Amino acid sequence: MSDPRYELLVLLADGAWHTGVRLGAAMGLSRAAIWKQIRALRTTGLEIVADRRNGYRLNAPLQLLDAGAIRASLDPQLQSALARLDVLLITASTSEYLAAIPAPAPGTMLACVAEYQTGGRGRRGRRWFSPLGRGLCLSVSWCYEVAPRDLAALGLVVGVAVAEALSALVPREAVQLKWPNDIVAHGGKLGGILVDVTGEAGGPLRVVIGVGVNVQASPGLAAEVGADGGNLRPAALDALVPGRAVSRNQLAGQLLNALHRNLSEFAIAGFSAFAPRWRARDYLLGQSVTISAGSQTLSGIARGIADDGTLLLAVGERLVPVFSGDVTLRRQP
Repeated sequence: MSDPRYELLVLLADGAWHTGVRLGAAMGLSRAAIWKQIRALRTTGLEIVADRRNGYRLNAPLQLLDAGAIRASLDPQLQSALARLDVLLITASTSEYLAAIPAPAPGTMLACVAEYQTGGRGRRGRRWFSPLGRGLCLSVSWCYEVAPRDLAALGLVVGVAVAEALSALVPREAVQLKWPNDIVAHGGKLGGILVDVTGEAGGPLRVVIGVGVNVQASPGLAAEVGADGGNLRPAALDALVPGRAVSRNQLAGQLLNALHRNLSEFAIAGFSAFAPRWRARDYLLGQSVTISAGSQTLSGIARGIADDGTLLLAVGERLVPVFSGDVTLRRQP
């Protein structure tokens, strides 16, 4: 990469002190230009300590995303099916980046990961916050020749893939799924999913899937999520495995493996192959919830999902299917 921010980040990644003179010599820049790049990196949430005598250092060493390390974690089937893997420092959105690239051939996958997104999206126009180096922003592009049955449940299929990938790195029971597209751990939001589908109903269909996962806890993340209207406090992977660092490169590889398996299986088996796996992780089951869809709200008890992936809500004596909406837990009096 020729981006001077990336070159600087590589030099600082060890967490040691680096003087402005030494950094400038390594990059062919003046000390003033180095300071400009330091300020640019700080806008991503990266914590860089400055000292007049010692220079600059990160507050902690940083493992950067690396295409070779990610590919080393891929299953043999995906090694040949992954037509493209791009690793970016900063981008507006990994999903928008892939959407601007021609769709892959059926059976192959395009993937993109980024250290930081300036315009990462969540549901209903919300932003996805992830300070540089503390999370994983990953998107894949996939094509179906024929629209799979139960296409509306694709987001839940992706949720199962993400949960199963995470469970290879952290305790299985810690990871749950909140309908329709949140990954939850101990009552906090660990990750989110966004699925964009384009094409004709009869196919071919192009699918771009965005996955965001909080890997390391960030002091300012909770405030940013709350200010943007998020209804779950954030959770992080490192809190689930205290004393052990989670490799973001290994995580990216595990996510790509699981997505490839599930997207392929979904084309053949539909949602029936995934419904039991999703139900085994249902975070909302039996809880009092309120569902907001536009100006309308509906409250009741979550009773799991139907065979087509819709949420079943007990409202009085009725069992109401819910196809979309934001779900919040109701506080008990």
